[in-house]
Amino acid sequence: MKLLRASDHKRMPWKNGGGETVEIAVSPDGAGLADFDWRVSMATVATDGPFSVFAGIDRTLSILDGEGMTLFIEGRAPERLTQASEPLPFAADAPTSATLINGTIIDLNVMTRRGRLTHSVRRISVDGPGDADFGAGTTLVLCHRGNAEIDDLALDTGDCLLVSNANAARCSISGKAQLFQITIAAI
Repeated sequence: MKLLRASDHKRMPWKNGGGETVEIAVSPDGAGLADFDWRVSMATVATDGPFSVFAGIDRTLSILDGEGMTLFIEGRAPERLTQASEPLPFAADAPTSATLINGTIIDLNVMTRRGRLTHSVRRISVDGPGDADFGAGTTLVLCHRGNAEIDDLALDTGDCLLVSNANAARCSISGKAQLFQITIAAI
C-alpha cells in the first residue's frame, strides 16, 4: 500500500490547454498524456467547452464539488452529471463537450487504455469501523470528504491510497468519510 498525500499531487495543464488538472496517480510512473496505461486526476472546470480527446482511452467522470454539468457525448443523449449522480463511464475519444449547470465544478477523472485495462469507480460512505475488500488488480481509494483510516494508514481529504496487486486483500476501514474506490484490472 502506498499513501499519496494531497499536497504531493502533480498540477499540470489540460491536454487541450483549457484548464488545469491535478494528477493523483498515473501508470507507469512518470507517463505522459500520450503513453499512460491508467490515470486518475481531478480537474477544475470553470467554463463551458470541449473535452480533451484521448484516442483509445475509456474514462469515468464523477462530480466532486459544485453544481455539476451537462455532458454532450457524440452518439448519446445529453447526460446531467451532479454530485448525486453515479460515476459516468464513456469513451474518451468520443467528441465531448460540457455546459456547467451553475458555476465552477471539480471532477474526478479516471482513464484506462482500452484493450489492455478496464476500470470501475464507486462512491463509498464510511461511518465507523468496517472492512473493505479490494480484490485483485490495482485499487485506489480517494478520500473526498472527511477522514478515514485503512489498515492504520490515515487519509485526510484529498489523500489517496494506492493498493497494488501484491497487496490485494481485505482491509479494516474506519472513520467518517466519503471515499471513491477506483478498481483497475487487466483484460
